[in-house]
Amino acid sequence: MEGFAWFTHKYIMHGIMWRWHESHHVHHKHWWERNDWFGIIFGITATVLIIVGSEVPAWRFLMWIGFGISLYGVAYFIFHDIIVHRRIKVRYSPRSAYMKRIMKAHYIHHKVHERDGAEAFGFLYAPKKYEAKPLNKAKSAETA
Repeated sequence: MEGFAWFTHKYIMHGIMWRWHESHHVHHKHWWERNDWFGIIFGITATVLIIVGSEVPAWRFLMWIGFGISLYGVAYFIFHDIIVHRRIKVRYSPRSAYMKRIMKAHYIHHKVHERDGAEAFGFLYAPKKYEAKPLNKAKSAETA
């Protein structure tokens, strides 16, 4: 799912569907973003796949794809909407290197408010380049 989400985010949301996704890259005061339609579309798609896959034995694999989309959607909602963007107010301070890296990558992605020029299109994975660099104590001692 992460590969599909990365592709969709980079080439669909920052491509032909930018008019919807743009609402997520600009500051606003409402609880609803046009970008939220993507979640509704993915939810309907997952529901249809689960129903069809559970009703047609030869297409059972569609049910599991639907469950995968649903589980990814829940993880995305918790991470992206609650933890990163605080659309539901919770107190959270990242402690793990993974959470710090993925949150940093997402904040870097949002520095760009335009369709082009953004980086870090993943949701639950971020390359190591977004990791916080540890202080080099030897260098710090030399400059002091």
